Amino acid sequence: MAILSIQSAVAYGHVGNSVAVFPLQRLGFEVWPVDTVQFSNHTGYGAWRGRAWDAATIAEVIAGIGERGQFERCEAVLSGYLGDEAVGDAVLDAASAVKAVTEDALYCCDPVIGDDHSGVFVRPGIAEFFRDRALPAADIITPNRFELALLAGCAVTDVAGALAAAETLRARGPRLVLATSLPGADREMPMLAAGAEGAFLVTTPRLPLLANGAGDLTAALFLGYLLRTREAGAALAMTAAAVHAVIEATLRAGEPELQVVAAQDALAAPPRHFTPQRIA
Repeated sequence: MAILSIQSAVAYGHVGNSVAVFPLQRLGFEVWPVDTVQFSNHTGYGAWRGRAWDAATIAEVIAGIGERGQFERCEAVLSGYLGDEAVGDAVLDAASAVKAVTEDALYCCDPVIGDDHSGVFVRPGIAEFFRDRALPAADIITPNRFELALLAGCAVTDVAGALAAAETLRARGPRLVLATSLPGADREMPMLAAGAEGAFLVTTPRLPLLANGAGDLTAALFLGYLLRTREAGAALAMTAAAVHAVIEATLRAGEPELQVVAAQDALAAPPRHFTPQRIA
């Protein structure tokens, strides 16, 4: 089975498809990457080269996969950074086309809008697209704390607030919400998964690294582990452990980019286990 991944790509570094594809392949999935932008490096460097692809080109590439009769092999659609609101239409059309052929396929939406450090960093209209159109269409949504509060329209200052916001989002469509970068105690990093089977919280040690692409990696791994285990709690625990291992490897290497290749064994078999706590 395969995963159709529609998000940004960089030649140097690890964000978007450039951090999602290899980990999913390492977990054993066939991955079809469709890039929304092709940049030299992520924009956090302050300067970059490259271009964003227009929605028509993206839709054409996806249509070509369908014309090969491959949608019946597609287990999930994963979307991330869009670049332009019009690209969102191509993403939703792709999810709809896949589900028309594979009824139990999942659409996992990573609503890339902004974060606590930068605020909103996407073009006008994209946040509203995620709130009004992607949410009702998604099976899984993976916001960080900033995006969770923005989409739910409420404050998220603690775990209880995150759970309430997650339930607000679930009422609008998604069956499962993964909320990342939540407020926690000093040196703790909580992550929450809330769905029909309950709500689970896992906490890992907070490491002294603000890593671009960590959210993209988290969304991809959570989808992959969920497809493998079919259990939100188990997928949450494995995601937390694998992401922690990648960030630890990045710190040890002293590199600015996530060390997903060096830490690849930890993706398939995380060396540590963080037990999730059922909170609802």
